[in-house]
Amino acid sequence: MALHDSGPPVTRRTTVRIGAAVGATVVLALTTACTSTPTSAGTESQPSPAGLAAYYGQKLAFGSCEGYGSTPGEKKLYAKPFECARLTVPLDYQNPTEKTIQVAVLRLPAQGDPGQRIGSLVLNPGGPGGSGMTQATKFSTAFAKSPLLQRFDVVGFDPRGVGSSTPAISCFTDQERDRGEDQTTLLASSGKWSEDDTRRLAERCADGSGGKEILAAVGTRNAARDMDILRSALGDEKLTYAGQSYGTRLGAVYAEMFPKNVRALVLDGVVDPTLANPPRRLTQQAGFQQNFEKLAAACVAGKDCPLGTDPAKATEAFQKLVQPLIDKPVPAGNGRTLNFNQATGGVTAGLYYPEVWPVLIKGLAQLKQGDGTKIMEVGDLFGGRDASGVWTNFSEANLAVNCNDEVRRTPEEETRLRADIVRTSPYLATGEKVEGVSRDACEFWPGKPSLGIPYAQDVKGLPDTLIISITGDPSTPYAAGKVLADEIGGTVLTVEGARHTVAQEGINPCVNDAVTAYLTELKVPKEDQHCRL
Repeated sequence: MALHDSGPPVTRRTTVRIGAAVGATVVLALTTACTSTPTSAGTESQPSPAGLAAYYGQKLAFGSCEGYGSTPGEKKLYAKPFECARLTVPLDYQNPTEKTIQVAVLRLPAQGDPGQRIGSLVLNPGGPGGSGMTQATKFSTAFAKSPLLQRFDVVGFDPRGVGSSTPAISCFTDQERDRGEDQTTLLASSGKWSEDDTRRLAERCADGSGGKEILAAVGTRNAARDMDILRSALGDEKLTYAGQSYGTRLGAVYAEMFPKNVRALVLDGVVDPTLANPPRRLTQQAGFQQNFEKLAAACVAGKDCPLGTDPAKATEAFQKLVQPLIDKPVPAGNGRTLNFNQATGGVTAGLYYPEVWPVLIKGLAQLKQGDGTKIMEVGDLFGGRDASGVWTNFSEANLAVNCNDEVRRTPEEETRLRADIVRTSPYLATGEKVEGVSRDACEFWPGKPSLGIPYAQDVKGLPDTLIISITGDPSTPYAAGKVLADEIGGTVLTVEGARHTVAQEGINPCVNDAVTAYLTELKVPKEDQHCRL
């Protein structure tokens, strides 16, 4: 989801391969030349504080990626021809001469004639909490034969608090996550929380991440400021950026803050800049319920559907299958057990991509026999669990960014939203009472939310942007693309189909051609152009 805040972090982009089924590609020492001045000075919505010249004067020292990667799989992925570097940024932009943190950056240099090189193409995969470094490796594979790799350095960065950036947000051990003891919300979940529970959650995240000031500094506006320093350190006068899902929020906020520093923006799977929780979350949940019903219809059309023979009763059948897991988790392989939250989280993860639905149906049939292995595998793969058993910090970073971006809810507001989600997505119903036991996980998070919603309103001075919206996207509804386009001056490319994001995966020639023409020639599609998945 864009801005995921329940279940597994399902917008983590990774390749899902279970049995013979292949799912979609899912799912962010200061070396300076201190004489330079910030090329963005005066273009933020608020005046830049003094003391940023050294940061903007950095020259990234790209070299071996040894020592980068938060899991064994990432360490193996970050190898030649990729090269890595660390960007130093201030922990607190209001006090930039004090503490610093480092943002991890990965680059594939342009493969073509140096005279034809345009600059850097900076990527964000979504989340919040997704690794841009990993995304850059996947993008480079998907577009291996594209002019984009000939004319751009492909650059991915792990946003502050994420992955290989330091410090990274850490709240749970791998063992706790394997046991399903890493809950960061009660929305669309089973369980109950007291005030002590949410206070302890913030405390353990602070303990694992380096202190409360780290937790308070991880948010979209600071990530956008970091991205402008990255632009300068890469040697680019203006930013060329492609973001998907949550990455459209990051891109839109950057455009709002630094409009004069934008060359091109590709925003795919748009988060509506006018909607905060709860309306954004409920809109999203309606999309998940719709895709659950499509999954059920596909299941019933086959043989021996574990959801029965009547699509109208599939939600009820699913509830009967998963609600017993609240009290009695089932074996899920390698000594692990599958509980209600892991089961519904794994299924919700798979609802993003129709090509994963056959895997879900097989998993539900297996679950009906008392075995949760396959559903657990889906949740693991979408949630960032490495084959070695090491987890990325996707869900913890997701929590941190959301806590810093959006207004925190009272227990009464959280209870109301929790109940509304079940009414909107009844397949997630737990059957539990939620009054008096529901609390916002962010209620004791240090600092105050800093994003401001709506954001990116009536932005002036931008070049035309390319906004991609899929008609059947369950997570970021199609209409949100037009909303953002109206605010920042973008052209919407309509993609007919039923999945979440497409532009960075290289799977659709029509979309690939439109993205390539825009990024290389700044040529936007015609207003009535459509692509089909």
